[in-house]
Amino acid sequence: MMEIIPAILAKDINDLRSKLGRFVNTSKVVQIDVCDGKFVPTYSWPMNTGDRKEILNILNEDEGMPFWNYFDFEFDLMIKDGIDHFEFFTRLGAKRVVFHLEAEDENKLKEFIESMDPYIRENVEIGLSIKNDTETIKLDKFINIIDFIQLMGIKEIGYQGEPFDERVLVKIKEIKEKYKDIIISIDGSVNENTSSALVKAGADRLVVGSYLNGRLDIIETIKELESLDKNR
Repeated sequence: MMEIIPAILAKDINDLRSKLGRFVNTSKVVQIDVCDGKFVPTYSWPMNTGDRKEILNILNEDEGMPFWNYFDFEFDLMIKDGIDHFEFFTRLGAKRVVFHLEAEDENKLKEFIESMDPYIRENVEIGLSIKNDTETIKLDKFINIIDFIQLMGIKEIGYQGEPFDERVLVKIKEIKEKYKDIIISIDGSVNENTSSALVKAGADRLVVGSYLNGRLDIIETIKELESLDKNR
């Protein structure tokens, strides 16, 4: 079954709570998009927020993330120097963390992942995202120390509802030919018009944002996407 991951871009914790509530009992994993206004031009929770009290309550374990008992949280770090914020997001309860290669010093990122605390490394999946114009060869030094690769279905990241970038289909095939066992997740412009092609190209996970937000029957839409077969 195809793994479908709803994506949320929240302006504050109340917006996060409202959007998470729509996906209760639909998907186990939810991706929270984190934007810092530097690597990407947009801001999102928790980088732009005044919700300091609520964040401190979560960090101090006085309360949990909204709907923490329903979801495993995947944080997509569209931020400069995400490694400097990694501990913060693990304390928020991250089960998966996605670094963007173009936002990091490659050597520092490699060293950071390799030296990660074994307990954290065992309990948090590490993903590496690259843009479609980034050379695949840059993945070579990371492929044995990460859990999955995230490719972008859009050219301009940090927004939802952007047009589809067809280059991602070539990128998927290229990576699957080179690293056949790596999990590939696709984020951006995943919808009824693009999902079949993405799956046929070799995608293992689909991260879905604006398409789900615009659907009345979220459960049925997720079931339709989950049923996509690579062999068709």
